[in-house]
Amino acid sequence: MTTFGIEEEFFFLTPDELLPADIAEDVYLRLADDQRWGTRVHREFLASQVEYASEVFTDLGTAGEALLAFRREVDADAGRHAVCVASIGTTPDAHPFPSITDTERYHRIVRDMAGVIADHQMSGLHVHVGIPSREHGVAALNAVRPWLPLLTAMTGNSPLWRGYETGYESWRTVQLRRWTTAGCPPRFADAADYDRRTRQLLGMGGMADLALIAWNVRLSEHLPTIEFRMADAQLTADDTLLIAALCRALVVQAIDEVERDGLIAAAAVHPVRPAGDPDRDVPPELLSAAIVHSAHAGLSSTAFDPASGRLVSAPELVRRLERHLAEPLERMGDREVVHDLVERLLRDGTGAARQLAARRRNGIAGLRRLYASTITAAPRTKRAAGAERGPARAPHVERLAGGIR
Repeated sequence: MTTFGIEEEFFFLTPDELLPADIAEDVYLRLADDQRWGTRVHREFLASQVEYASEVFTDLGTAGEALLAFRREVDADAGRHAVCVASIGTTPDAHPFPSITDTERYHRIVRDMAGVIADHQMSGLHVHVGIPSREHGVAALNAVRPWLPLLTAMTGNSPLWRGYETGYESWRTVQLRRWTTAGCPPRFADAADYDRRTRQLLGMGGMADLALIAWNVRLSEHLPTIEFRMADAQLTADDTLLIAALCRALVVQAIDEVERDGLIAAAAVHPVRPAGDPDRDVPPELLSAAIVHSAHAGLSSTAFDPASGRLVSAPELVRRLERHLAEPLERMGDREVVHDLVERLLRDGTGAARQLAARRRNGIAGLRRLYASTITAAPRTKRAAGAERGPARAPHVERLAGGIR
């Protein structure tokens, strides 16, 4: 069973203005001293953020229980400090310059990136999927690239910035484009090519270490995983679990191709492909434009179809992705849950759409109620058969760790 792990980042917000509330250090210290959470909670870049870095899972049911348990902890801490907590990509309002968590590495990043940091007030969702080797990981990177625009459209949850509606569902995606690496990665020939090209970036444009690579998907440097990073932090645990399941299925499908056809064939450009299959060699400029289009429109109109290279109905493309992944979803035990969550997403809208609806109905009070109702909303996933054995653990993998590290 292919394993996965999840990193969720959370904002603490003042209740009256929904500005960042710099209480994260107190929350971190309490949770770090709790044996249940000491290895799972992490400081993040901003003094208003904490991160949950999960254990390694094999099924969505166990993952949902773990996500909900941590969300309940941070919600209780927010109550003790008389603030709000939310899983969102950007805060509705923001200070001119953020308060940074007091570590030497984070201060160095501020020195290196300078004015870019003023708008780097954002939270993301990162999904790690286990891979047999870095060669398999590069084949998976090449395979998932064409789907990154649609995954971006599905995960927009940052429509507000500095008190106004940006007109984008994922303003975080736009902000991240200022970094040295952002958006869709290039194709790589193999793991050696990936390692050579990423290491050539070091020392340029603030790239002091490989953990600062901000592509929408990358190989982990400390875990045997491929890491998806395109998603804004998601309102509910179910929103997170849907994306985790789809990311795992995409990787499983890519690894299946490697095992069937070999690494060389999986890494190669396929000039002839079955009708309806995504084009592995989508030009980078097209993927870049498609990601911005998705950050703008979300699921409200069209999204980039990696098979035809054209814009098509976004909801129909989501359903086509579900059908495209039917076999690996079935094998992982996720197909029924994913179908239910896809239908809910298409009915209720992205996190961004829900935030905008709440704000337009009742302003800050509406957003505050939305955040309160979603942070600890119980996931709809059911524990898979055999999940009572608990989360899977690889002996050489102690924890997940992402973000700006």
